[in-house]
Amino acid sequence: MTASPDAKPRGTRLPRMARRRQLLNAAQEVFVENGYHAAAMDEIAERAGVSKPVLYQHFPGKLELYIALLDLHVEDMTTRCREALASTTDNKQRVQAAIGAFFDFVSSQGEAFRLVFESDLRNVAPVRQRVERSLRECAEMISQVIQEDTGCSSDEAHLLGVGLVGMAEVSARYWLSQHGTIPKDTATQLMARLAWRGIGGFPRTT
Repeated sequence: MTASPDAKPRGTRLPRMARRRQLLNAAQEVFVENGYHAAAMDEIAERAGVSKPVLYQHFPGKLELYIALLDLHVEDMTTRCREALASTTDNKQRVQAAIGAFFDFVSSQGEAFRLVFESDLRNVAPVRQRVERSLRECAEMISQVIQEDTGCSSDEAHLLGVGLVGMAEVSARYWLSQHGTIPKDTATQLMARLAWRGIGGFPRTT
């Protein structure tokens, strides 16, 4: 059997956390390329340049490996949204920053966003729960700002937050699928104007 051209040379000893990062990077490549079901632990180990026993020392199974990788990316998405909302007190700019966070997320780290939004494992409870929790946290952060600024009820503000997150996610994924025919900044501003035309119409409480 010939080695994959992407395989890393074996034999290098790494600190545990460095080895874990190496395995996660290799797993991300394989999962993105093949999807969860078609990905094989043999291929992940070969891509990382380690033996299968070494891979299993860090991750007892393929699902655990996938979830560890998913956790990194949903946390990244949530952090981007949190930082976007905290980046300014101007609500028009907040809307653009929040939408921009999703465009930045889908265009970062290759196609890793597929692990979150397009996984063939989305119906498995631990995966679904993590993705839904992350999107819910983003919506709740946005809805809190909306409620504080407009005086909308909690339910109304939450619905607006969910709508904004949904629009940002879908438009960002569509934009990427078109291979960037519109520059990212232009696409972000376009969607932000659409969102602000609606949210900006609510009267401020202060």
